[in-house]
Amino acid sequence: MNIQQLEYLIAVDKYKHFGKAAQACFITQPTLSAMIQKFEDELDVKVFDRTTHPIRTTDVGVQIIEESKRVIDAVNELKNKANLLNNVLAGKLNLGIIPTISSFILPSEIFSFLQNHPKIELNVKEMTTDSIIKALKSGELDAGIIATPYDAASEFYQQFLFNEELMIYSSEDLRKDSFVVPEDIDSNKVWLLEEGNCLRTQFENICMLKENSLKPKNLEFLASNINTLIQMVDKVGGITILPELAIPQLSEEQKSKISRFRKPFPFREISLIYYKPTYKQKILDEITQSLQNSLNTKLNYNQSPEDFVSVKPQ
Repeated sequence: MNIQQLEYLIAVDKYKHFGKAAQACFITQPTLSAMIQKFEDELDVKVFDRTTHPIRTTDVGVQIIEESKRVIDAVNELKNKANLLNNVLAGKLNLGIIPTISSFILPSEIFSFLQNHPKIELNVKEMTTDSIIKALKSGELDAGIIATPYDAASEFYQQFLFNEELMIYSSEDLRKDSFVVPEDIDSNKVWLLEEGNCLRTQFENICMLKENSLKPKNLEFLASNINTLIQMVDKVGGITILPELAIPQLSEEQKSKISRFRKPFPFREISLIYYKPTYKQKILDEITQSLQNSLNTKLNYNQSPEDFVSVKPQ
């Protein structure tokens, strides 16, 4: 019996498929199958029922899997303690990030963090807030970056990252005295993200908005990312909301379409959440510190926080 066999067991239990599990473990299917068979023979147990599709974990197997996870956690904690004793920041971290944040911090801040800490292996997934919370509870993720406060995330530990202003992106000038009044926004011209996205809810909370009527009657449109909303405004017209971190990626022509709401400026809070303090705490603390140092000095909120009002993401 060895650690790799335990990792293979956990992978097959997760994917319910030998081929997918082998792919996730970066080995061939025959090798994975043989290693698991050797494990079952050694302990004289049947972990998986191979006659079903998808593969079913047996009752005995469920208990074996749970114990395997505890062993893997203990081994990882031992490795991490050794790294700490050697003053080395290293290890693997599974991180979920909501799509309205990932595209703005991944190519810059996250990449920079990994360059400074080459012994950290970061596995990043774009996920909705609810999917992140579910994955944290199941152990699929170690941490998530979401908009807070979020009621369903109240049971998690939270580390504040930054506050960013929410702005208007419009094909026409909506400003009065240089600012936009929420009540003056025509709800028939608004493009929103699909249901379940917290940025959509924040826009609705600011302006009491619903879906717009600019789209053709025979078009069912649900945007899943901010870049799509920008293109809709550019090509079709209308209005949407953009987080402040999206602005630097715009062209000069597109930046001219940005307006600020009238004071108090709406903002959203972004935090790192995790289920419980773990052996990966040092990595979580370093990521938090890195993002705080990199972003907080760049964002409008830090210039005059008294001029802002928080918008809940639900």
